[in-house]
Amino acid sequence: MSGRARGVLFVLCGAIFLEGIDVAMLNVALPSIRDDLGMSTGTLQWVMSAYVLGYGGFMLLGGRAADLFGRRRMFVFWLVVFLLFSGLGGLATEGWMLLVARFVTGVAAAFMAPAGLSVITTRFDEGPQRNKALLVYSGTAAGGFSIGLVIGGLLTAVDWRWVFFAPVILSAVILIAAVVLLPESPRPDRRGRPVDLAGAITVTGAILLLVFAVERATHVDAMWTVGTVAVSLVLFTVFTVVERNSSAPLVRLGLFRHGGLVRANLAALLFSGGFFGFQFVVTLYLQELRGWSPLQTSFAMIVIGIDTVLSPTLTPKLVDTFGNARVIFGGLVLASLAYALMLPLRVDWSYALMFPSLLVLGLAFSLAYGPLTIAGTEGVAEEEQGVAGGLLYTSFQFGAAIGLSAAAAVNIAATDGSSPGELLDGYKAALTVPLAAALGAALISASGLRKRADDATGAPAPASAKV
Repeated sequence: MSGRARGVLFVLCGAIFLEGIDVAMLNVALPSIRDDLGMSTGTLQWVMSAYVLGYGGFMLLGGRAADLFGRRRMFVFWLVVFLLFSGLGGLATEGWMLLVARFVTGVAAAFMAPAGLSVITTRFDEGPQRNKALLVYSGTAAGGFSIGLVIGGLLTAVDWRWVFFAPVILSAVILIAAVVLLPESPRPDRRGRPVDLAGAITVTGAILLLVFAVERATHVDAMWTVGTVAVSLVLFTVFTVVERNSSAPLVRLGLFRHGGLVRANLAALLFSGGFFGFQFVVTLYLQELRGWSPLQTSFAMIVIGIDTVLSPTLTPKLVDTFGNARVIFGGLVLASLAYALMLPLRVDWSYALMFPSLLVLGLAFSLAYGPLTIAGTEGVAEEEQGVAGGLLYTSFQFGAAIGLSAAAAVNIAATDGSSPGELLDGYKAALTVPLAAALGAALISASGLRKRADDATGAPAPASAKV
């Protein structure tokens, strides 16, 4: 890898680290934000939901914008937006100001993430070089989330506003490096490729409504949720009709005939849902039942961040030896094992009894997350890499929303009171959600396994043989 290529990867890893650390730090700071701004618990939930809506709702549009208007241009512009609105979040004096800032920050991240990913997938040749770059990239993303949990606790102890100001400083450094190191790319030739406004409006509206319905599922009447989902499905149907008849569709529907891409997105959705659902349940167990502080909880779960080290070191060797599909399958099986190890949870479990589950989950993440990123962009034409990245990140984000909502719903339904035993019943029931999601992802992944000689040598397999 040349020095310039390393510089490009450094910038993009910095950006994805920024996104991970931003979300993780805010998780820890929420109680302090509620107390200082006088927000209700119901409104506080929207501090996270506003970001998820912006991120998940605009990701697909962000990916297509990178293909149409230039990856470097989109990356740098939306990094500036991210920087400005993160700072505005830190200056918020009213709850609504913070919610607006978080929504726009999420939108900025939705344009940055697929643009950054598509820079990697077009800058590095498909094969071992790109695989290594993507695994370093994914390991950095996971590291941002793990480290952010601890840093968020430390910064919140000083002042919760530093949870927003710290990303501003990091964004500024990344912005300077991006202007210097990211290569200028030729302006995409858009002749005969008009912007598909009808497709953009319908699919963005459909995704926003679907994420909104999932986010609010545990807080509103079931009929309201069903109605919102129904409207979302109508918009998806309209989007499909628009794309079939468009001369320059936002998303070419033929992409979904790529079996590897579809499997990767479905597995990513379930894997992400399981991971975030599990983290939600464990956090509740440690803080509500055991009385641990947010910082203690952060340190307890940081072992999951082992994938920060393993993703760029061990995983590339395993992919070269066994093939991407088998490594993904192995990671998903390990995730299922990690969740199963927590099922015998008791009121007085020591950290030593929880540790194997958290450690195995970190290993599972290192084997699944990065290789799923490879699988979701492999075999896709260069001019559609932004869309492929947008699809993949939408799957990860939507999966997280579903996993959190499903785990919360099961926990609420299974908790009959506030005694330790009754709370534990709710947690144990909710732990079946991530287990079911991981098993489903493993099953989907297994359907793409092929016992081919090129899998054994690590050579690229045909698209149909990829997960």
